[in-house]
Amino acid sequence: METDRPLGVAILGFGFIGKVHAYAHLNIPLFYDPPPLRTRLAGVATRSSQSAAKAKSLMSFEEATTDQLSLINREDVDIVHICTPNDLHREALLAAIRAGKHIYCDKPLTATLEEAEEVAAALKTYKATGQMTFNYRFLPATMRAKQLVDEGRLGQISHFRGAYLHSGNIDRSRSLNWKADASRGGGVLNDLGSHVIDLLWHLLGPLEPMHAVTRVWARQRFSASEPSQRIVHVAEDFVMVTMRTRDGAPGVVEASKIATGSEDELRFEIHGEKGALRFNLMEPNWLEFCDLADPEAPLGGERGWRRVATVSRYPKPGGFPSPKNTLGWERSHMHCVFSFLEAIAKGQPGNPDLRHGVEIQRVLGRIAKMATPVG
Repeated sequence: METDRPLGVAILGFGFIGKVHAYAHLNIPLFYDPPPLRTRLAGVATRSSQSAAKAKSLMSFEEATTDQLSLINREDVDIVHICTPNDLHREALLAAIRAGKHIYCDKPLTATLEEAEEVAAALKTYKATGQMTFNYRFLPATMRAKQLVDEGRLGQISHFRGAYLHSGNIDRSRSLNWKADASRGGGVLNDLGSHVIDLLWHLLGPLEPMHAVTRVWARQRFSASEPSQRIVHVAEDFVMVTMRTRDGAPGVVEASKIATGSEDELRFEIHGEKGALRFNLMEPNWLEFCDLADPEAPLGGERGWRRVATVSRYPKPGGFPSPKNTLGWERSHMHCVFSFLEAIAKGQPGNPDLRHGVEIQRVLGRIAKMATPVG
């Protein structure tokens, strides 16, 4: 794509993740020299005029509105970021697809499998660049892990495990937000499970669920907007799934918001006939690798786990501030947006694209259907 003008970016929703996406656009010119293309924050849409005005003031958007459809259809809007709650994705996706806009969609693709299938049908004629916000693919450590797997350094995979653990819902008196509201597509499976399943899928190929259990920790929670009102549409706080790769390697995947003591702990271990990998997001500067080609000796030789210092070693043009500087959480989001802009500049599909988002939604749907509630 050749253009001399900055591409107009519309951000739908300006809660936590909307701010992260806007932050990426503002900072990509600093971190990538040169950036794949130039962008400008053309507009923001939120559910209230007050929050829209605040977003405009904070980030210098050109327009603030409560009408996301009018913003999507503006002629000078080229890119649409979907950062709204899950139950609002469908309408925005279908409108942006019809308008032929480039789309960057937060996970999961939609609130339900039925909505995802409707989007899949619309994507059959979609020609622009679309990408999912599966940002954990874009840490130097996970990018290096992908290299090692693709190089065959692990050999045939014997088994794997993955987990994404939070602890925020362990307090049963905590008010219900949309991420825990089943009627709005909430739940730990959609929220955290989508991330860890995608990352393992990225490293190992497509995964098929075999068995699943879920737990709802508090059957009712107070409404955040009406503190005296109890809501019973409470989604699962915990899910554990046994899965397998196409080659038959079994694994266990876990997602929880009741993992006491956890902060933001995304981790995986992959074991193969030639070596193994492990990673924990709480130590993002390191990938651990065990290579059975290393010599063994009576006192150990050089065999065992080594810590690979991946730190901030992004490939060019991503050189700022320094390859040896410690990594921040938001950096993976920035590189995910960079990869999206690079795909637009090259006229290519995003990676992972929106069709992959549909595939992940299908897996999440199968897990939800087969899951046995416990506790």
